[in-house]
Amino acid sequence: MKAKLLISSLLLGTVILALAKEDPVLMTINGKDIKLSEFEYLYHKNNQQQVEKETLDQYLDRFVLYKQKVADAEAAGLDTTRAFLSEFEGYQKDLAAPYMMKDSTYEKEMLNEAYDRMKKEISIDHFMLPPGNNPEETATYMARMDSLRSCILNGEKWETLVDQYSSDPSKPRNHGHYGYVSSGMFPYDFENVLYNTPVGEISKPFKTQFGVHMLRVNETRERNDVHAKHILKLFPKDATEEQKAACKQKMDSIYALLLAGANFEELAKAESQDGTARRGGDLGWFGRGRMVQPFEDIAFSLADGAISEPFATQYGYHVIKKVAHGMPALEEVRPALENAINRDERAGMIHERRLNDLKAKCNYRFNPEVEKYLTNALRDNKGLDSALVATAIKGATIPLFYYGDNQSTPLSELTSALNLKTRIPDAADALNYIKSKVDPLAETVLTDYHAHELVKSNPEYRNLLNEYRDGMLLFEVSNNRVWKAANKDTVGLERYFADHRANYVWTEPHFKGIILSATTDSVMQLVKADIRKLGTDSLPEKLHMKYGSDIRMERMVVKQGENQLADYLAFHMGSKPERKGFAEYIILEGGVINQPEEMADVRGAVTSDYQDELERIWKEELARKYPAKINKKVLKKVK
Repeated sequence: MKAKLLISSLLLGTVILALAKEDPVLMTINGKDIKLSEFEYLYHKNNQQQVEKETLDQYLDRFVLYKQKVADAEAAGLDTTRAFLSEFEGYQKDLAAPYMMKDSTYEKEMLNEAYDRMKKEISIDHFMLPPGNNPEETATYMARMDSLRSCILNGEKWETLVDQYSSDPSKPRNHGHYGYVSSGMFPYDFENVLYNTPVGEISKPFKTQFGVHMLRVNETRERNDVHAKHILKLFPKDATEEQKAACKQKMDSIYALLLAGANFEELAKAESQDGTARRGGDLGWFGRGRMVQPFEDIAFSLADGAISEPFATQYGYHVIKKVAHGMPALEEVRPALENAINRDERAGMIHERRLNDLKAKCNYRFNPEVEKYLTNALRDNKGLDSALVATAIKGATIPLFYYGDNQSTPLSELTSALNLKTRIPDAADALNYIKSKVDPLAETVLTDYHAHELVKSNPEYRNLLNEYRDGMLLFEVSNNRVWKAANKDTVGLERYFADHRANYVWTEPHFKGIILSATTDSVMQLVKADIRKLGTDSLPEKLHMKYGSDIRMERMVVKQGENQLADYLAFHMGSKPERKGFAEYIILEGGVINQPEEMADVRGAVTSDYQDELERIWKEELARKYPAKINKKVLKKVK
């Protein structure tokens, strides 16, 4: 695995050497060529992000320093650590995904199809038989449905046959007449037949997970949806007439406010008991058959912008505001349509088409010899079990599939995908089970391969990936050489403070010490008594051990105005602070000082200055170790 990750990381360096001649070398640092395209990419990106644009010479100096630091990180082996390689591999996959999925043709096709179908409502009759418990039963029901279709085509009445044979639970009330339906009401495979059967014709029998079906398409009409908002006052459970009357009275009051000019959306947020209240009662767009009666009829009968009088449904009292009618724009319904597509079999269809495209791009070839090999092994072993996996698959070197120019993945890679507890005696079923695991593995391998190939074929992706890689190295090496180094180097900080003590002068006195807070006055009295007894040696630790959460001790170095407790106790400014959970405060140790006494008093400022000093020393070292050889002629080509 480490070798694979290392290849992923180093691939950038090797493939860049093989790029087209029109991308000349701008500079060389520590033996590594840096191309003009990479410099231009980062130069323009930097200027887009800056308020004041840098000149080319200004940016060149920063770029050289940036690449020298990356060279130092590489020299230290930071690009070969397991942690770096693992993190970089993750970035590589994330960054590659948008480029590999840029062609959203399939999603657009599905989205446009769904939106076009939304525009039409179809009046249908429905005939249904059970799905069958096995392929043989399903075939029997399909044949029976075909016979029933012939009977109807020969003049027998639809309703009579539905009442006699259909398994649709709604047949007692509708006799197979569904009326107008629309897109999104049925599974996609059902909807496909619905929208592809001409008016006046009867579909051929078809199967879904729910049964065997047959549809008769009677007529179509343009869909006319409604966009509405509502306010709802719910009936209590098992409401009495008096409770319903009280509910109506509340709604009448709300309606009176609306007539007087109150904002509908604000009233909905404040008064509605429906889940839509938080968005101002907005129900979005809906068509016929989606709402209970009389809600549906009232919503469709209102003029755009009109508000209904209060009315009751089985749920409570409503007031509706009709926003618009017709068909929503695609952008308005896009999220709902995309969500529906991602939830049903269309997501699988898109995935399958993408995988087929990926296979074609990567020159994928399944090895037919594998099927022969597995067929013989399964026959000899009398099916699939853990023993066969261990003997015939786990150590198998036979290529499972080929990709690229001459790369392959061995059959043994399937081992982890197989359930070792699975026992399949039938050789044909076992072979199908094993083959079902090939595509998921191929997708993983080909995705990884394609991401690596993008480095060669896509300059934008190559530059972005290289930017992330170098950025990771820059952070790590800067942390090691400057930021973390300064914080951890206490000796260096003390020495720097001593050498530059004149730089750390206060213009205002500071309180330096510990302030103790007690939860109650009685606790504080006990603390004060113990202070007199315990002495100063390790006093904070002794008090903490004894009083625990009944006290709080805060060590600080602050000037006036930076801390309320210090202002009140040390600088005698302001009133006694009110702090939740604590009532009394005292200075446990310390007092006001005019100048810092030790490095710790100004550690933040000293650390920052010491980091600057380490950075300066490092920059001088980098210039000596990794001098930049810049091609001035190529530099003039920067656009």
